[in-house]
Amino acid sequence: MQDGGQGAAVRHKPIFRWITAAGLLLVVLGFVVWETGPEHPELELVELTVLEEEPDGTCAVRWTDPYGGGQRTGPYRCDPDRDPLLKDTTRFEWGSSGWDVGHVVAEGDLKGELYDPDVETAADRAVSVSDALTVPGVLVAFAGLVCGGVRTLLRLVRPTVWAPLTVRRAERLREAARGVVREHERAVRAVRDAWQPLHDARVREELAAVPVGMLRWSTTPLLPVAELRRHGFRTVRDVLDAGAWGLADTTGLGRRTAEKVWSAARRRADEVGEDTWVRLDAGLTGPEADRLLTALRVLVQAGPEARRAVEEAGRLIPELDRHLVTARPAAELRLLLVTDREGRADARAAVRRLRELVAEAERSGRWLSFLQTSIDLLRGADADPLALSARVDLASRPDAYQEQLWHVVRARPVLTG
Repeated sequence: MQDGGQGAAVRHKPIFRWITAAGLLLVVLGFVVWETGPEHPELELVELTVLEEEPDGTCAVRWTDPYGGGQRTGPYRCDPDRDPLLKDTTRFEWGSSGWDVGHVVAEGDLKGELYDPDVETAADRAVSVSDALTVPGVLVAFAGLVCGGVRTLLRLVRPTVWAPLTVRRAERLREAARGVVREHERAVRAVRDAWQPLHDARVREELAAVPVGMLRWSTTPLLPVAELRRHGFRTVRDVLDAGAWGLADTTGLGRRTAEKVWSAARRRADEVGEDTWVRLDAGLTGPEADRLLTALRVLVQAGPEARRAVEEAGRLIPELDRHLVTARPAAELRLLLVTDREGRADARAAVRRLRELVAEAERSGRWLSFLQTSIDLLRGADADPLALSARVDLASRPDAYQEQLWHVVRARPVLTG
């Protein structure tokens, strides 16, 4: 993981951008040389009379200066590949002179002079320099663009090679964590559902022993408990069973007074409920007791490790959810291509964090603990639902049952979100 963090801190140098810029600079310089260099002179086509000619094309020619210079002679480079009839005319009546065409300079100091394309001029040198700058510049710029594009594409695609595997493994870890929380919630809910009727019955027994006179001091002004006794309300349970409307109808008390009396009884019932506990012992019998013991046995057999696994899963699930959402573009090339640079950086960081979480869960055995606890909670509910086995187990370890019941009833359950 340390290597991944160090790799994330390394910034890629824009070397290919500089290469592309250098190539473009060469192209610009070549264009400037071509634009600012001397231009080729204007030329005019003339006919040449070949006076002498060597096999390699070296000639002595005569031409008529179209600008009033008369007949002029000079060396020239004839075309050695022209038709032989243009070279040897001895068979014709006009003599042995050959024929060719050339150009004369139409402007400047050399006006009327024969232009020899084989003689390098300043304009030719400028064109050569421009070509020497432009052609390599185009190649360098093209190479920079191609290599930079390839590296950018690799940087985009590379996270998608391992990121999908990391994301899938993180999703399986999250499902394992959610599974243990879900199964534990189901087991806890079964205990609560079985315990609530027993607790309510025990509270009603307690309230039946609380005289209605205990409500007198609940509010100011004092409640008319004497009127309640005169109409047969002896205990707080009697008041709760009657309800506010029943009190008003039976005793003739006003609606507001009846509601105050019933509210006082309700508060007293809540206080009794907080202080009332259902003791797990041999005297606890009946279908509700069997359901409670059977449900408790699931948690007891799962042991304290189940609570620890649920607590760890409850802490892990939100972090996995958060990083999985952020890492989604790194796992899908389609999303990565439409994500901005900051989003891609966040996605890669999220993938690295998910990889750390998955590795830590495997190294510490947490992942296996999630799976094993889920199996234990399921197996405990299905393998032996008989209350008789639960009672035998209760007799062997009553404290474990009492502790589990306390955690279920008093502790706040872990929610999956």
